[in-house]
Amino acid sequence: MLDLVIAGGEVVTPSGVGVWDVAIRGEEIVAVTAPGVLAGEAARVIDASGLVAVPGGIEPHAHIAAPIVGRGDLQTAPPEQVSRAALFGGTTTLLDFAVVYPGWDIPQAIEERTEVWKGNSYADYSHHVMLLGDIPPQIIGSIHEAVEDGFPSFKIFTTDVRPRASTGDVPRMVRSGHLHDLMTRIQQLNAMLLVHAEEDDMVQHMHHKLTRQGRTHWSNMPLVHSVESEDVSFRRVLRLAEWTSAPVYFVHVSAQSGVQAIAEARADGRPVYGETLHNYCCFSQEDYHEEFGMKYHTYPSLKSEDDRMALWRAIIGGDLQTMATDEYCTSWETKTTGRTISDVTGGHNGVETRMGITFSEGVSRQGMDLQRFVDVTSANAAKIMGLYPRKGVLAPGSDADICLIDPTVKRKLTAEDFHISDYSIWDGYDIEGWPVTTILRGQVVASHGAFNAAPTGRLVPRRIDPAVTIRPAC
Repeated sequence: MLDLVIAGGEVVTPSGVGVWDVAIRGEEIVAVTAPGVLAGEAARVIDASGLVAVPGGIEPHAHIAAPIVGRGDLQTAPPEQVSRAALFGGTTTLLDFAVVYPGWDIPQAIEERTEVWKGNSYADYSHHVMLLGDIPPQIIGSIHEAVEDGFPSFKIFTTDVRPRASTGDVPRMVRSGHLHDLMTRIQQLNAMLLVHAEEDDMVQHMHHKLTRQGRTHWSNMPLVHSVESEDVSFRRVLRLAEWTSAPVYFVHVSAQSGVQAIAEARADGRPVYGETLHNYCCFSQEDYHEEFGMKYHTYPSLKSEDDRMALWRAIIGGDLQTMATDEYCTSWETKTTGRTISDVTGGHNGVETRMGITFSEGVSRQGMDLQRFVDVTSANAAKIMGLYPRKGVLAPGSDADICLIDPTVKRKLTAEDFHISDYSIWDGYDIEGWPVTTILRGQVVASHGAFNAAPTGRLVPRRIDPAVTIRPAC
């Protein structure tokens, strides 16, 4: 007996796209078959005629219940809020960060995240390990334990992002020597290195220069977090990766120069990957000039219209591998308090809109094929981060995580469409296609505006396929 059949939808699988039925027993997919073959054996049938069935989205880059830099004890939205919004938007798995603060060790950081998430998430989840500043040798020596425990991805910064004196933030920048040693260990352990890549000398120089000149309005962010800074840092990181043979995943690529650096490395057969953000793809630095234009800001910064279009070409054409959000959800008051290049709060509440905006802009307006849509919203993140094939694919044996998208939806988004925070940069945005039903491990958790889920999200241990860390595997 089957528990559920998703019947007659346009189903997207690795082997093709067709009108099929997806059969579910318990928490797993057991078959993808011709229409009508198994529907009579199911306790429940969902008619998906006219809908597109894709794997539940995987958000590879989210800052959840995280300290808001420069805002005292304030934190970004907690797992309850973010995971609920994620399910409404078709995303079923979230990856955030276990931060190794000064004086902490990796197990302590993972334990802190486990306490934050356990019993508080509607979606499934896992954690990257974030390493800050000068990494002690004992930390590098212990990362094998995290890999063995199912946490094989590690994030670093090549910049402090903002002047620390003005924010009270802890040091973030990992210097080249520490980075070399970390890369060497990452390569030995079949792990993945995530890099926020900006050239710190350039970032800090421009902060101080613009402050001296009295040009501190937030619209000058692209001068601080510049295309040149991204280019120089990407190239330096890639040279270190070449020496160490380490795999690298560049987070939030914002400019054409970063795309080009990644493409060149991949053309050489190196295990290099890149993500961009759907807000980078849909807004440009010109949007900073609105009255409350700081609402669009995510670090590094929005770039030019040419860069924006280059990101779309890369996502559709294959030079970038994932569409993420850098989720960093705050209230409108918190988001608009900062007004300068030194105190604007980054990020936005994008986890609910990522799947729908990528479908609307990528598939409906720019002709992205449906298999590529699945790659950038789910499958590639699953492969790179070690969740595949449990997640990121509609196939027998995989978790029954499914998003049904209605491609006929054409309207403007309104405040009533969002289920987190008190604002959205997507309010008023025109959409063409939108998630209408989300299934997590065989349970219908969100459908046509109704929510029916308990906070039973699970921590998912991960193992990265060695093919991903030795060559460009997706």
